Amino acid sequence: MISSTPLHTVTVELAERSYPVHIGPNLLTQAALIVPHLVRPKVVIVTNTVIAPLYLEALRAALESHQIQVDAIILPDGESHKDWTTLNTIFDSLVSQHAERKTTLIALGGGVIGDLCGFAAAIFQRGAPFIQIPTTLLAQVDSAVGGKTAINHPLGKNMIGAFYQPKLVLADTATLNTLPDRELSAGLAEVIKYGLIGDAQFFDWLELHLDDLLARDPTALSHAIAVSCRNKAQVVASDEREEGVRAHLNFGHTFGHAIESGLGYGQWLHGEAVAAGMVMATRASVHLGLISGDVLERCIALLRRARLPVLGPHLGVDRYMALMSHDKKVDAGKIRFILLRAIGEAMVTDHIPSSVLASVLGEEGVDAH
Repeated sequence: MISSTPLHTVTVELAERSYPVHIGPNLLTQAALIVPHLVRPKVVIVTNTVIAPLYLEALRAALESHQIQVDAIILPDGESHKDWTTLNTIFDSLVSQHAERKTTLIALGGGVIGDLCGFAAAIFQRGAPFIQIPTTLLAQVDSAVGGKTAINHPLGKNMIGAFYQPKLVLADTATLNTLPDRELSAGLAEVIKYGLIGDAQFFDWLELHLDDLLARDPTALSHAIAVSCRNKAQVVASDEREEGVRAHLNFGHTFGHAIESGLGYGQWLHGEAVAAGMVMATRASVHLGLISGDVLERCIALLRRARLPVLGPHLGVDRYMALMSHDKKVDAGKIRFILLRAIGEAMVTDHIPSSVLASVLGEEGVDAH
């Protein structure tokens, strides 16, 4: 049972803004982990219509038992709501609830809620404290850690946002029991990414234990989340604002974001688009002679086992290029791509010959997922 899984703690080292990432079962009811990080005894929980019936009242009761005043904002669910309209809904509620600059916002949900809540905290009264309680695997291993907050623009994903670090992250592994299988697989895409870009030993472990993760084995899940968070924490500590090595975390994302915006947000889950994007990037690495075809085969095999797409939708080469030109990683008019030199070793380049890109993008076609 997950309740027997030990607590893991990873620290994101950012000097006076350092914060812990606690990983373990039933953490959202352990208010003693939360209360020391509150500036005032008042919080506003930002969640959605799917998560609220499952976990809102348990979190509320835990906090109220410590004499914390709790208000809540319940938003519609889905990537299509990660926009200005929903952000303004948060602000309207915060003002009507008399939230102050030192009122802590708590994001209870997946990556969309974490991004919306974090961005709202970053700009509400020029900065309010916030806490992440991610309830999806993808959020627990990626979006809740590192301080990237944003909303989408019709022409590009996460184009409007801010770097704003949380005070605390609670990755409650028990919430994964209610996660749909498709969402679990989407989270595994980001887990696999860490092995591909910087941890070959972890990739080897994933090849051995992927079936355990799909079966939601608590020990395997806890280990995978902890290793993923440690990998990300190390990168964030050395490059908080993505001026260097943090760009490696975007492996597969330039292609993946094009898929999401090209199809319409929410048609493919973020992890599904990233999975297909990682295959595109790996295939480009093969075309450029950086890696062997064996690496591509291992990548595809593991993603397929994780029940993830390995081909992007057929948008057309021109459409892909147009969408990628709006990516926030474009620098001096050049698209930056993350490629592989080996499993566990990534690199950044702003030059892939057009013939290689055309070949990679031309090989795409809708993959079942």
